[in-house]
Amino acid sequence: MTCYNKLVRDRVPEILRAGGHEVVTETLEGDALLDALRAKIDEEVAEYDTAIDDEHAATELADLLEVVMAIAKRRGYGEAAIQQLRADKAARRGAFDLGFFLVEAE
Repeated sequence: MTCYNKLVRDRVPEILRAGGHEVVTETLEGDALLDALRAKIDEEVAEYDTAIDDEHAATELADLLEVVMAIAKRRGYGEAAIQQLRADKAARRGAFDLGFFLVEAE
């Protein structure tokens, strides 16, 4: 049996079992779940970094967003609240549309 030791989407164990695989899982909660979600961010960013085309990159960004929303939910924020916080900060400080790269400031 291959050892993965990583957080997977909710339906992955079911899908694997339906494909005839034997699956061992455990359910994480609290800090253990938040730690696994944080590790999942790194995994998804690495997958984004190795995307071979725009379509694959978009899929990885969707996965990353799913993980971010899962963390937000566990911290008590729904998608609408996170979107509002994002919009408020963009209104105050801007977004990242113009591509400014700050080299120095005094």
